[in-house]
Amino acid sequence: MLHSMSTTVETASERSAAEVNEEIRALWRRSGGILTTEQRAEYQRLVMEWAAATPQPSDAA
Repeated sequence: MLHSMSTTVETASERSAAEVNEEIRALWRRSGGILTTEQRAEYQRLVMEWAAATPQPSDAA
């Protein structure tokens, strides 16, 4: 099954950090712990999206 990979990071308002984290975990489970080149690109995109969705210290104040 192929998933389309976006080259843009979704904004934090679109998905929560928890939702993105779950997708990252699912990617690792599907890969069996070894990422292909395509999966690495997806992982990097997801990490960027997760970072954008994670509340920053200045947001908490």
